[in-house]
Amino acid sequence: MKQKNQPSILEASLVLILIIASIALGVIVLKISPSIAILASIAVVMIYAVIKKVSFDQINRGIIQGIKPGIIPIFIFLLIGALIAVWIQAGIIPTLMVYGFKIISVKWFVPSIFIVCAIVGSAVGSAFTVMSTVGIAFFGIGITLGIHPPLLVGAIASGAIFGDKMSPLSESTNLAAAIAEVDLFKHIQNMLWSTVPAFVVSLILFAVFGVSDNAVQLSEINEVVSVLERNFTVSLWALVPIGFMFFCAWKKIPAILTILLNVGIAILFIIVQSPETPITQIANFIESGFVSETGNQQIDLLLSRGGLASMMPTVSLIILTLSLGGLLMETNLISTVMAVVATKIQSGSGTIVVSLLTSIGVNIFIGEQFLSVILPGNAFKEVYREKKIDLVVLSRVLEDGGTVINYLIPWGIAGSFVASTFGVPTLTYLPFVFFSLLSPVFSLISALTGIGVTYLDEQAQKKKFFSVK
Repeated sequence: MKQKNQPSILEASLVLILIIASIALGVIVLKISPSIAILASIAVVMIYAVIKKVSFDQINRGIIQGIKPGIIPIFIFLLIGALIAVWIQAGIIPTLMVYGFKIISVKWFVPSIFIVCAIVGSAVGSAFTVMSTVGIAFFGIGITLGIHPPLLVGAIASGAIFGDKMSPLSESTNLAAAIAEVDLFKHIQNMLWSTVPAFVVSLILFAVFGVSDNAVQLSEINEVVSVLERNFTVSLWALVPIGFMFFCAWKKIPAILTILLNVGIAILFIIVQSPETPITQIANFIESGFVSETGNQQIDLLLSRGGLASMMPTVSLIILTLSLGGLLMETNLISTVMAVVATKIQSGSGTIVVSLLTSIGVNIFIGEQFLSVILPGNAFKEVYREKKIDLVVLSRVLEDGGTVINYLIPWGIAGSFVASTFGVPTLTYLPFVFFSLLSPVFSLISALTGIGVTYLDEQAQKKKFFSVK
């Protein structure tokens, strides 16, 4: 924007408050779709831009620049929709469900799937991939066991997010380290200060809330297994695509190519298992999703999912959210507030706390995981240097306030993905994603106590306690 269009701190604050109030009113109070709430917020920003005499060329540029970072995630989401459909038809997800029934403890089901998803996530480096594959299988098992669906989603998502956060293969983890200009493995090591306590407490909470007295009769489980085995090809061969996904992660093959290859392998499985299946039917599954017709209502509800079309509501929300973010950046509403806040903080602990809260705030206003890392990272990097705080602390804060929080935002890319994958609204499963809720808490404790915070000289160490101009 030109200088004459530059918003004052009062204007920027009022507009941002109006936006968050309208979103909260729409989504939480009126319970309307997040897409409509975001659309209303876009209208608010556009009205402000017109009042400030911002040209429509600038407005259009803001929307375009906002959407650009989401193009690859959108493409990945569409591919995941296709992957889910063919993995069900090929018997891969049903096989995971059957073996899951036989291996995982019913009594400790919730904490055990939290651990398994964490392990798989660490190996694969993608929370979305974990949730859309083994996560769906665990969700199906848990529903059969009579476990509260939001608790199941919370355990699956928490484990997947932990794995994504701690994996050197994760895009978000690499991004945080790159933005803060620190070594990747030093970044991962420093994250242990908040991540390990969050993981341990989450595990305890899942054990407490998820303990089961095995109220579900064994005969019911056997019936579900029998239905799956009658209607799908259940065999150890179906686990090959899972192993191939680990291989792709090990070889650091990009996510788009990994998913495309797995879709191709699943199609080969379908053709080998059922040569009579017409290609047009497989294409229809990829487009519209798999429709389960086992006769068992519970299984049919769980396994009728996937397809490109199933991801379109998420795609539309992503486009609207990123458009809002682009407008907020083009009108300098976000940067004006961030710049003032960054210069007001005097102490090291205050800098850390405010950068953490800023990452959370960007998540709320923009709803994009990567931007919640990029914007605060660029805004506070020089402030950290001035305060002589090791930049690995910044990279950790960006993950604790940025990466993990996006899964809790109904209009966020990650939050909308989880909701569409499991059919559970974001605000419904939010209280049970313990890992995402606890990570910023322990990051805050670290900032206030100095535990896990490294200063580059003794003078900076003495000025670590919270103070504001």
